[in-house]
Amino acid sequence: MASTISIDKFIELSDIYPVVDVRSPSEYARGHIPGAFNIPLFSDEERAAVGTKYVREGRQQAVRLGLELVATKLNWFVDSLSSMVNQKNILVYCWRGGMRSASMSWLFGLAGFKPFTLEGGYKSYRRYAQAAFDKKYKFIVLGGMTGCGKTELLKKLKENDEQVVDLEGLANHKGSAFGWINQPQQPTTEHFENLLFNELRKLNPALPIWIEDESKSIGSIFIPLSIYNQIINSPTIIVEADLNSRIDRLISDYTACDKQDLINSILRIQKRLGLEKAKRCIEYIESGNLRDAIAITLEYYDKTYRYGIEQKKIPPKFLTFDGTSNDMIVKLTSVGKSIKHPVFPD
Repeated sequence: MASTISIDKFIELSDIYPVVDVRSPSEYARGHIPGAFNIPLFSDEERAAVGTKYVREGRQQAVRLGLELVATKLNWFVDSLSSMVNQKNILVYCWRGGMRSASMSWLFGLAGFKPFTLEGGYKSYRRYAQAAFDKKYKFIVLGGMTGCGKTELLKKLKENDEQVVDLEGLANHKGSAFGWINQPQQPTTEHFENLLFNELRKLNPALPIWIEDESKSIGSIFIPLSIYNQIINSPTIIVEADLNSRIDRLISDYTACDKQDLINSILRIQKRLGLEKAKRCIEYIESGNLRDAIAITLEYYDKTYRYGIEQKKIPPKFLTFDGTSNDMIVKLTSVGKSIKHPVFPD
């Protein structure tokens, strides 16, 4: 018999026990608890058929159809779980913590596993995550113009045991019109929120958390409004680097990509660049002259970023990136410790 546990306990145990999502593949793809395996009780088509049967003929007939659909898959469910996990304790959830998770937990229990089901299901997880975004966090925002090395510095900060949230890493996107190139497919906004919550829950909100300066969206996903509002109202450190070093860094990032991907990205912003500049930029890319192509795009991005800096309520601090990344980490952590946060004053 499966035990039903609260969302708090479920999340605590998710760090040590395997998590199984028994919802349909499309539900799982839209968003799931990070790290969860998907062993769907029903396919998308089967779920739709059972739902239709419920509406037209009632619960009893819907249950009968469900039993018919899963009867031949019982061994597959158990074999799939056995191939994915190497321990008996497992966590199981569906959408509301109803029949799907109860049924699969019963089966897994018969097969020798010890399942714990999530009270309220994935729906309770989503409520819990949304509530976490409303907490106050001691963010230190790392800003700077495109190509200044923010991503490199965030990674170094994390290596130095600083608390870091890499929004662009979670979003699989570098933020600009070119940010999708050479990146995995972006998650949905819903799943991005799950990934973000999973990072934030492991951090101490009262200690400095380094986070990159971002707009409301990163590619196709949107940052939770409460987190975005905290970012724009938190102290910012702007990393400054000379134009040539920024161009060199961007050339390094995009040399290995397909020229057509770069051209397609230019076409997305050609109205903002200006049609003549966009045309020249594409010609430079086609001829292999990435340096001049990048210089044109940076004119646009720099202007946009300067405007964003002017809108900040707390005047940013500026640091010049003129040495190694290790030297810069020393500077950043020193300045970070001296910053007085409006929500967590010393």
